Amino acid sequence: MRKLINFFTHKDDVIRDNRWIFGSMLVGSILSLIASLVLSIDALELAKNPNAILSCSVNVVINCATVNLHPTAFLFGFPNSFIGLMTEPVVITVAVAGLSGILFPRLFMAAAQVGYTLGFIFALYLFGVSFFVIGALCPWCLLVTLTTTLVWFSITRYNIREKNLYLPKKLQKNLEKFISKDYDKLTMAALVVTLIAAILIKYGDGIFT
Repeated sequence: MRKLINFFTHKDDVIRDNRWIFGSMLVGSILSLIASLVLSIDALELAKNPNAILSCSVNVVINCATVNLHPTAFLFGFPNSFIGLMTEPVVITVAVAGLSGILFPRLFMAAAQVGYTLGFIFALYLFGVSFFVIGALCPWCLLVTLTTTLVWFSITRYNIREKNLYLPKKLQKNLEKFISKDYDKLTMAALVVTLIAAILIKYGDGIFT
């Protein structure tokens, strides 16, 4: 335990920040992979029996089956969760390599930023559909939204600090100041709190009945 504590409390600010960044990415991607696996199994079960009762179908509001049977759960012709099964192992690999101190090529990290930004937008879009259109929530989907948010802010912080995004000098400088004051962490926390508050305000009564 002491070795782990020492690992994440390194005296060098950059090394310590990197370890927290890639550690967050590792935890987030592992949780997202687990959620994607469960959702994929549920999707196969629903394909065999659309009336199947899933373990996370608790009531009208907390109902994975309702969400997973909606057309947006198959936007590319297969369950969205399959995307997580394909992409999260890549993120896990990057996180482990980053924790080992490996430096990635600038172009690779820029491409990773683009790819994960698309994933982040996709996760927020699916949350919006579930929240506003379907009117039901899937706990595993919410976990994916949460972990995708965590990983996106982590990789974005790293890429801004390492100047990996090929940004104009003025914008790069402003973003560096932004993350140096940990405003990115505050923004992430505000986003998560906002989503949780929105869920409780709109669905609070139905969640606990």
